[in-house]
Amino acid sequence: MVLLGVLGSLLQMLFLRSCVGQFPRPCANTETLRTKQCCPVWEGDGSACGATSGRGFCQDVTVSEEPHGPQYPHTGIDDRERWPLAFYNRTCQCAGNYGGFDCGECRFGYFGPGCAEQRESVRRNFLSLSVAEQQRFIAYLNLAKNTVTADYVIVTGTRAEMGTNGENPMFSDVSVYDLFVWMHYYVSRDTLLGGPGNVWPDVDFAHESAAFLPWHRVYLLHWEHEIRKMTGDFNFTIPYWDWRDATDCTVCTDNLMGGRSPLNPNLISPGSVFSSWKVICTQPEEYNSKAALCPGTGEGPLLRNPGNHDPNRVRHLPTSADVDFVVGIETYETGAMDRQANMSFRNSLEGFASPETGMAITGQSTMHNALHVFMNGTMSSVQGSANDPIFLLHHTFIDSIYEQWLRRHTPPRSRYPTANAPIGHNDGYYMVPFLPLYRNGDYFLGNKVLGYEYSYLLDPGTRFVQEFLTPYMQEAQLIWQWLLGAGLIGAILAGIVMTTGALFVRRRSQNRKMKSTSSFGERQPLLHSSSEEGSGTSYQTTL
Repeated sequence: MVLLGVLGSLLQMLFLRSCVGQFPRPCANTETLRTKQCCPVWEGDGSACGATSGRGFCQDVTVSEEPHGPQYPHTGIDDRERWPLAFYNRTCQCAGNYGGFDCGECRFGYFGPGCAEQRESVRRNFLSLSVAEQQRFIAYLNLAKNTVTADYVIVTGTRAEMGTNGENPMFSDVSVYDLFVWMHYYVSRDTLLGGPGNVWPDVDFAHESAAFLPWHRVYLLHWEHEIRKMTGDFNFTIPYWDWRDATDCTVCTDNLMGGRSPLNPNLISPGSVFSSWKVICTQPEEYNSKAALCPGTGEGPLLRNPGNHDPNRVRHLPTSADVDFVVGIETYETGAMDRQANMSFRNSLEGFASPETGMAITGQSTMHNALHVFMNGTMSSVQGSANDPIFLLHHTFIDSIYEQWLRRHTPPRSRYPTANAPIGHNDGYYMVPFLPLYRNGDYFLGNKVLGYEYSYLLDPGTRFVQEFLTPYMQEAQLIWQWLLGAGLIGAILAGIVMTTGALFVRRRSQNRKMKSTSSFGERQPLLHSSSEEGSGTSYQTTL
């Protein structure tokens, strides 16, 4: 049953394209770099941004002019500043519930031809999934790792290196999975100041400040959408790993996310599909020494040695009490809104503050950061951490804690910082490196309007349906064709047997009639008595 489900999914995958990522392929050429206009034609009506159908229009990009904090003192040197103006100043602005870089899709939380139907998905505990669901998730990950995204590319050079008129475009193909690895690298990489080794490391457009949670929320939504597009499985959701009170990596087994290799404790067991994966964007020092960006090529195996980390840095994995305390912190951001913030929900959840006091600490990693350090491998370096598929399970659970806080405190958008946060983190700043564009403050809101829910946050009755009944219903959907075929074959066989039986009874009756006529002619009327006829009918009915 498990193999049938996985094989069926894989066969379906071969005929579908992927559609979500970073630089749209139609905009990765000299002409769009020269004009700075990324307004692709929507195939549905042949017009830019689907304008003819009213889906969207090609418009100027207006960026926020609010000041950022003092952590980044440079101006006009990093392509991520005032995103996306270094590359494009005109993009598709979609109307209503339409979305996508060409407005040919629906925005998060909606689906259907007119994007009018609201999605209601549930993200569930990875360890509570059926074996078939777990294997399907792993199969999807492996397919994404080995499928080149059809609609997006990554940038392998700075805008300046591409020439004033874009005469030297520097883009490269990448797999669906590695597209998102690269995005996480690009948003957190050091700023290249010019010349080998000359960088500004104290910069990150998605970590160490307010945008940490909204940015990763959008990242997961995009990742989820990409898998749905690639596989055709529109019920797919990313599962989470509830690591509260864990003492070891409970998902690190060969049948799940990969166990420890018996030959080298830093490698994934050969019994796992992840043992053959090659990582990308894990050598920031080398890129910096060459004043270059990550090229997106394979750099070696995935590394992981959970639990063999520095115990002084991570004393234990987060507990239920830690989570409860952090969710109880009322203020989202405080002070300089960076890793030194005290009594900040964001800073405490990210792991730069104590989950017992809320005060910023140095030399220790807690909460979100603790898991990364605990994995003791590829996942322990910010820029390359998304190479490890456990990254998805981990950040999905972090997003659920963010959701708990939003529901408990119901903060107005005004609670999100509009100015003076580190660069890239103000409310009105467009998230790097997403195209289409998303503002940080737009995702300082609950997940229900974005079309998904967490199973452990549901009411008990609904949770029972999602955790226990839904898996069996989904398995039934996978095999309904087989059941239908078996039913049809059974009906045909039953019909043949019934027909054969009827012919046999008729022939037998005819033989008996012939014998009666020759030997007992005077008793011929008895053959048509009600008792004989009833017996024959009953027998046929029974057959």
